[in-house]
Amino acid sequence: MSAERVPTSPLQPSAATKERTLAWLRTVSGELSTATIKRLEETLPWYGDMPPGRRSAVGLVAQAGITSFISWFADPRSTPWIAADVFGSAPRELLRSVSLTQTLQLIRITVEVVEERVKDGDDSLREAILLYSREIAFASADVYARAAEARGLWDARLEALVVDSILSGEYDDELPSRIAALGWHGHGEVAVLVGTAPRMLDVDMLRRTARHREADVLIGVQGSRLVLVIGRADPLDESSASSTHPSFTDIARALEPGFGEGHLVLGHEVPSLVDASKSAKAALAGFAVARAWRNAPRPVLADDLLPERALAGDPVARSTLVNRIYKPLKTHSTELLTTLWCYLDNGRSLEATARELFVHPNTVRYRLKRVTDVIGWDATGAREALILQSALVLGSIADPDGSTTRRK
Repeated sequence: MSAERVPTSPLQPSAATKERTLAWLRTVSGELSTATIKRLEETLPWYGDMPPGRRSAVGLVAQAGITSFISWFADPRSTPWIAADVFGSAPRELLRSVSLTQTLQLIRITVEVVEERVKDGDDSLREAILLYSREIAFASADVYARAAEARGLWDARLEALVVDSILSGEYDDELPSRIAALGWHGHGEVAVLVGTAPRMLDVDMLRRTARHREADVLIGVQGSRLVLVIGRADPLDESSASSTHPSFTDIARALEPGFGEGHLVLGHEVPSLVDASKSAKAALAGFAVARAWRNAPRPVLADDLLPERALAGDPVARSTLVNRIYKPLKTHSTELLTTLWCYLDNGRSLEATARELFVHPNTVRYRLKRVTDVIGWDATGAREALILQSALVLGSIADPDGSTTRRK
């Protein structure tokens, strides 16, 4: 086993000189602690703004540093010296309230006070102070690095738990507090993006890209899938200019390089994180069938995969097609519904549709435009025609009275 590395002074004083120095250090240790606290109050604004309990804890750290130095100076080889000697007296929450920069400022001021007090002492003492201050600075960095690593691992597990809760739709009373603990900045609309996890996942790049587009993300990896819950930093309102707020599709395109090869599916927008499971279910269902669309874009909207999702047995996709296409058309005008049926059955031919309905082709063209105005889909496009025909088939199956769409 290798021996623990301890700082040793290059200048070795005589035994008598060292004894006198140690006796003097023990005598002035209380004075040094008092002077250090006073200097902290005078030079560090953040120290004065602390609650009394935390100021006391910082004072204990400074005092422990002076005491630990005296013990180490007495016998640097036989006395084990570790960072816990200094930080052990401080409460655990001090690491969360005092940054590494502030800790280094504390060390610097403590060393300055001690150096000023011993400036007329022998060279070995000054050399020991410099060596000890260097070692404790490195030890402080190690303490904060370990705390940050532990915090990062805990955050990753907590984030995975939150994403899993969103995907499953199983909310509990602790979910809001877990999301708050992760530092979630999304307060507006939410959408879920699902794709393939890359071999090397760059979480920082994904978060940075989202921040640049006024959004925040929760990241979860489930097997080979990478799931991102995207939230707007602020909710949109009617007075907001759309040009100043990127759409979720634009955000998904920006995040696309962070995913692996394969399909990338974006769920529909929902009002808040509480409703994110709805977007997640749509995105997951779309991701499962995206390969059925040969020329699917990347990313593709889950709503653009409604026919494939419906054929795969997704009840949400079936009800969406019926409620957003079939029912609005039938409620608005059975004439439009019949025209759309004929147009799709005749291979999207205006002339064949006009002959079957005994109308002019321009009348068919006008009615198709009205269909687009009512439901938002354009039947003249090949992909949208598939969506519309799927909706008509499902709607007629679910409709107990579908006689109005039959060919006369």
